[in-house]
Amino acid sequence: MNASDLFVKALENEGVEIIYAVPGEENLDFLEALRKSSIKLILNRHEQGAAFMAATYGRLTGKPGVCLSTLGPGATNLVTGAAYAQLGAFPMVMITGQKPIKASKQGQFQIVDVVGMMRPLTKYTRQIVNVTRIPGIVREAFRQAMEERPGAVHLELPEDIAREPVDKSTAPVFQIARAHRPIADERAVQDAAEMIRAARYPLLLIGAGANRNRVFDALSRFVTETGIFFFNTQMGKGVVDENSPLCLGTAALSSDDYIHCAIDRSDLVINVGHDVVEKPPFFMEHGGKKVIHINFKTASVDNVYFPQLGVIGDIAGSINRLRELLGPLSKDCAYFQIIKKELDIHLRERTDDDSFPMKPQRLVADVRKVMPAEGVIALDNGVYKIWFARNYLAAAPNTILLDNALATMGAGLPSAMEVARLYPGRPVMAICGDGGFLMNSQELETAVRLALNLVVLVIEDNAYGMIRWKQYAMGYPDFGLTFNNPDFVLYAQSYGIKGHRIESARTLAPLLESCFAEGGIHLVALPVDYSENNKVLIEELKAKVCLL
Repeated sequence: MNASDLFVKALENEGVEIIYAVPGEENLDFLEALRKSSIKLILNRHEQGAAFMAATYGRLTGKPGVCLSTLGPGATNLVTGAAYAQLGAFPMVMITGQKPIKASKQGQFQIVDVVGMMRPLTKYTRQIVNVTRIPGIVREAFRQAMEERPGAVHLELPEDIAREPVDKSTAPVFQIARAHRPIADERAVQDAAEMIRAARYPLLLIGAGANRNRVFDALSRFVTETGIFFFNTQMGKGVVDENSPLCLGTAALSSDDYIHCAIDRSDLVINVGHDVVEKPPFFMEHGGKKVIHINFKTASVDNVYFPQLGVIGDIAGSINRLRELLGPLSKDCAYFQIIKKELDIHLRERTDDDSFPMKPQRLVADVRKVMPAEGVIALDNGVYKIWFARNYLAAAPNTILLDNALATMGAGLPSAMEVARLYPGRPVMAICGDGGFLMNSQELETAVRLALNLVVLVIEDNAYGMIRWKQYAMGYPDFGLTFNNPDFVLYAQSYGIKGHRIESARTLAPLLESCFAEGGIHLVALPVDYSENNKVLIEELKAKVCLL
């Protein structure tokens, strides 16, 4: 056994089944150890694709996804993936190679300080210099990746260490200790219950940190039994069914949306799973509404967030105990019911608009109509993400995957690929802008090799549309943000997949249905009319009356 064999045995001990990789020569001993192991290797076409797939595995399973790259440019290509997992709280382990550290004849060729580079982007980063420490280092890396708040960790395995023999006395694995989640202080839970009883207009906010397996049922029961109205952040969508009559929508805009009318009226926000990586869904003011912070960790306090009470511990346990203390509540819900009615009317507007290129409202409505409750859409980043965050109602957790933390372009396709790989029986759609799609479109070859069932919807506006919209909103001339695209139908066919171009609004939903029915990989190119951005998301929302 050499160090690479030991490393792989430690990974097997952690339950690793898949590694996503773009290997290099510094990884060859490790690659040989993988060949002899139970772990499957998925070869990607870019390190970003490997990292985004690994992070999505972590996001959906709660277990760290693992990705592998070589040194130098391979490792630097993982940086965006590291930030994606770290800010999004997705458990992920990155393994990179390195030139020999005991004796090298190549000078500084391809050498950068990868451990130093990863330090501000990860929870834990180590270069392995002692073979006997491998089992303990791997165990610690996985512990930190999974521990709340989850995130990215990094291990560097130099080429000469990777092939060193292992002494027979070295224990190949570490026992994985059982961990019990801390329970919130009972006095804090009782204080929270008293604050909720005393509030006239309490609102429940569901944030990214609530998007954990054990929390879904607890929050659904809490809403149903207490009757408290709720809203989500973008990364809290679907934790509780958004079709509920108590759902006031998603905080997708910074201000002026319908939900902000309700927030302004509220005198208490029960903030569950607040994560500072997301844009603040509301701003606190001294002397204004009170806030209860319910989370695994204490609140990060700043000028716009300084909760009066923290209920710190396992979220599901805290919510279940609160529900038991409160029971059904009798609150003045008339105003929230008005907001709910107005919001429902607003979200139905233009959903049957036949004009072409398609309006975003019709696009979102048709995708929602086609996708079953358990179907998953994975969004890249662009202005369409705002439309889906506001207009697409998620009926179940993790059925709309969007990134409101790093908000990087290029993640939508690899994320959708991992969903399709994990859940082959569920309809999965990647929704990408033409800018973000071409950043990692080479992963289509990986998708074909994996024989996935996947629909890729590419929204065409021939521009970096989000930035162009903000450029217009700030009063600047239209400059520097438009480009040309390839023929996406031919592009899809070059990978051996079926390409389709939408030329009428009425054809989108039937085509998507036929793509899912047929199976395999389909790319659908769809021109969109973003003139609605300013009209609806700025002018109409500012003109609405909140009736405060």
